Amino acid sequence: MLGLSVDRLRADMNRLLALLFHQGVLDEQFLQLQQLQDESSPNFVSEVVNIYFHESEKLLRNLRGLFCIRALELLEYEYCYLKNKLHELFQIEQQRSLAAAVRYPVQQEQQRPNNHT
Repeated sequence: MLGLSVDRLRADMNRLLALLFHQGVLDEQFLQLQQLQDESSPNFVSEVVNIYFHESEKLLRNLRGLFCIRALELLEYEYCYLKNKLHELFQIEQQRSLAAAVRYPVQQEQQRPNNHT
């Protein structure tokens, strides 16, 4: 009965590997890595993959920090741009209001005597 479960696990493993190769998740490099594994290092592939995942997680954390910084810089730029442009708009609006409120006395033309002769 134990042999049946080993065969079943082997079949499940082969199906999963076939799926991963079909999806392009794994490639020939994984096969080459498997060829390096032998009886003296039966967990070689697993150890290499774990090292890969550990290093990748560190790189992803660093990249995430850089992207947050970049996103923050972009957000700050957009904030300052909006602030400056709205400030400029309000200044123009204030000047327009002041100009509209100031009424210069209209100089009436001096009436000229009509020379109707």
